[in-house]
Amino acid sequence: MTPSTETITASASGTWELGDLTVNRIGFGAMRLPQNGTAFTRGDSSDRARAIRVLRRAVELGVNHIDTAAFYFSPLRSANELINTALAPYPDDLVITTKVGPGRDPSGEWTWASPDQLRGQVEENLRQLGRDHLDVVNLRIARSHTASSVAEHFGALADLREAGLIRHLGMSNTSPEQLAEARAIAPVVCVQNMYGIGSPPEHHAFLRHCGVQGIAFVPFWAIAGTGREAGATTTESEAVLTVARDHGATPAQVRLAWTLHQGPHVLAIPGTGNPDHLVENVAAGTLRLTAGELDLLAS
Repeated sequence: MTPSTETITASASGTWELGDLTVNRIGFGAMRLPQNGTAFTRGDSSDRARAIRVLRRAVELGVNHIDTAAFYFSPLRSANELINTALAPYPDDLVITTKVGPGRDPSGEWTWASPDQLRGQVEENLRQLGRDHLDVVNLRIARSHTASSVAEHFGALADLREAGLIRHLGMSNTSPEQLAEARAIAPVVCVQNMYGIGSPPEHHAFLRHCGVQGIAFVPFWAIAGTGREAGATTTESEAVLTVARDHGATPAQVRLAWTLHQGPHVLAIPGTGNPDHLVENVAAGTLRLTAGELDLLAS
């Protein structure tokens, strides 16, 4: 059985180093804050007061790693602006990770930055967050470009790191080959890729490779799975349901716990606009799965 969620903080999940920054392994993803329902659609904007309350509660629960992006916005809400309003002046130990590469115009249509446009995206994040530097910036790769060279884009970010606008660099939606290319240019502290129960063998191998290199692996859609931007699906595998029943936990907690069990370098960034789900997500950091349960979930 899981302990009372009200007594659990993010520190129970353990810590990892993003460069010289220490974070608890359970963090928070801001993608869902600006909007109700499926992310990146033209649906209803979220309740502003509730979103701010969720962010403040996350920090109260020991979350010190927040993942965001300037392209996380709805018609009336911006994730970065919500973070700024809720948490500035920022706690000394709070690490905010953002990503550049993609962008969205005011209508919500997607664009992709050229290398010389990345500085503008970095400055946009700085302005929205009210920071003089960004803790971690991930270069996000388009799904159709995971076999392309990243040298020019990553090199542009490395220059901004040298200029003091960025503290650490990471890669998102990337491949082992692109990671190697980036590391030849500048240090990489994290890889943020889609990963979760049911991922193919090559994804598991990449996760292990990052661990050997001392690079944090930060899965997205670890809870949502195939639901992706729409969120968790309403159907669950019998394996997940069985483990959840045995622990008195939710399927989402089992998925998060399984993710954290994949290695000490694995960080979780579950996102939610629901205060109750936030508490449950943080509590997942104490859920300990047996070797038999891990085998069952992997089968």
